[in-house]
Amino acid sequence: MEALQHGRTNLINRSPVHRPEGQIEPVAVAEWSPLVDISEDETEYRIKAELPEVRKEDVKVTAQEGTLTIMGERKFEQEEKGRKYHRVERAYGSFGRSFSLPDDASPARVSAEFKDGVLTVHLVKDEKIKPQLVEVKVS
Repeated sequence: MEALQHGRTNLINRSPVHRPEGQIEPVAVAEWSPLVDISEDETEYRIKAELPEVRKEDVKVTAQEGTLTIMGERKFEQEEKGRKYHRVERAYGSFGRSFSLPDDASPARVSAEFKDGVLTVHLVKDEKIKPQLVEVKVS
């Protein structure tokens, strides 16, 4: 049973959760990837990413070749003397999320703000030339 669980853990590339006695507990912990909401209005696209306990300095946003990328790292707290961890389920380490930019989003006009553990990225829409009907006279 233990070998099967170890194989399953390796298969999905996640670390097993350890009990204090050293026994492996059958709980899978999700890999670290921030959750996002994507919305739009007439003027912009907005991506909101949940980044609890991530410092603003540890987040990088880039827009290049039709892709918006959010990268960063959530660092594990240093162990305090006298404190033992019995369970660590929250994920830590580096993360990255990439999104295709819509055709009408301007990569040159991307801005971001970070407040209360939420990163908000604004992608301004380019004003496209609206299609118009032109009547052509045949001579």
